[in-house]
Amino acid sequence: MPIDLTLIHWVYVLFIALVILFMILRKDTTILCIIGIFFIAFTATGSVTASIISIFTSFVYAISELLPTILIISMIVAMSNSLMKTGINEVIIAPFTKFIRSPDTGFWIIGLLMLLISWFFWPTPAVALLGAVLVPVAIRAGLPAIGAAMAMNLFGHGIALSGDFVIQAAPKLTADAAGIAVQDVIHASLPLVAVMGISTTLVAFIQLKIDMKKGKLSSSSLVSTNRQENKIDTSLSFRTKQIFAILIPLFFAIDIFFLFFYHLQGGDATALIGGTAIIILFLIALISYKGKGLEKTTQFLMEGFQFGFKVFSPVIPIAAFFYLGDAGFSKIIGDYLPHTSNGIVNDLGASLASLVPLTKEMGAVTMTVIGAITGLDGSGFSGISLAGSIAKIFSHSLSGGTAVLTALGQVAAIWVGGGTLIPWALIPAAAICDVDPFELARRNLIPVCFGLLVITIVAVFLL
Repeated sequence: MPIDLTLIHWVYVLFIALVILFMILRKDTTILCIIGIFFIAFTATGSVTASIISIFTSFVYAISELLPTILIISMIVAMSNSLMKTGINEVIIAPFTKFIRSPDTGFWIIGLLMLLISWFFWPTPAVALLGAVLVPVAIRAGLPAIGAAMAMNLFGHGIALSGDFVIQAAPKLTADAAGIAVQDVIHASLPLVAVMGISTTLVAFIQLKIDMKKGKLSSSSLVSTNRQENKIDTSLSFRTKQIFAILIPLFFAIDIFFLFFYHLQGGDATALIGGTAIIILFLIALISYKGKGLEKTTQFLMEGFQFGFKVFSPVIPIAAFFYLGDAGFSKIIGDYLPHTSNGIVNDLGASLASLVPLTKEMGAVTMTVIGAITGLDGSGFSGISLAGSIAKIFSHSLSGGTAVLTALGQVAAIWVGGGTLIPWALIPAAAICDVDPFELARRNLIPVCFGLLVITIVAVFLL
């Protein structure tokens, strides 16, 4: 059934276009997004007062949605700071220097390990597990911090999450909407995920190497800019550091066992990693600082929270704007969309589908565009049910290809919104590597767009 687009939809589209333009021009989009929230709310309510209130309400909603990610980043940073202050990190990372000896090995080892762990536990816990240990080693080997962030992001939030072969949350959603078996979607997505992953990471790696060779990534970009390694301020014996260097990986290994044994996924997995980081921090502070352990624990926690909210603060207004495209609209502004609406971005995707002439080529292109549009809310998962539904409709006209179209929409949605292009979706990797999330999104843009183009062409031949 065609979706009736309202003025609210078109105002949202206008500001989306402006945000993309500002990002291309490397302009800050924070104020633009705040203005966008106001005008969308005013278009819906006609009230200046309600529109002003909606700005604040949208911030509250965005913070509540982002809070688990803010907390895990804050806890990992707090623990990392304690490791650096005590010198324990030097002992922990020493064995890995034998494997990561160059920027090339750093990029691919971090990426492949991120892929493997993300398949089982999803990307955010994987970022937390790898970030504190491998990223410092790779940076010392000459890999720019932005390169480490790209590897973690593309392999984790891109390849692993878009296929979701182990946990299977994404293919389950799309398969149910398309009315086909989960295994059909997984089977159809295998070549698409593989081609997308290979093409995207290769282009990203080549771009990185070219920029390093040209000197665009200066020596200052090889180290974290906001969190410099501080001087060691304790006199722990080397033996004590060795004990911690064994216990800390052991604690996280036990976490991995619990994740498997209790089937913990997503938010639960992230919470387990975060809680373990707090316990490790507490033990390090108590043993390293003797009678000042309690005060040092609080100090490290404060540093972690300061870092977490500092990194997320410019992202919150932007996230607040994009959340209006999904379920956040009714919670922020109210029930002003038509009763048939499934959210602004889903309405736009469905409307686009109803306007497209159905050939294999147009069907594939449309599914990629719809997937990308529904990913604009930054979750990647909210719109994949729509992708499955539209794939089912398209397949009737094309006499088949439901699974391929479904998988194509799923991959496009998650690569964009899950995410490698939406700044707040890729913040975990950006924060752990201490790089600008907007710069990371810009560097991902060409590789991801190239990958989407390639898999669209591949999908045409698979239909």
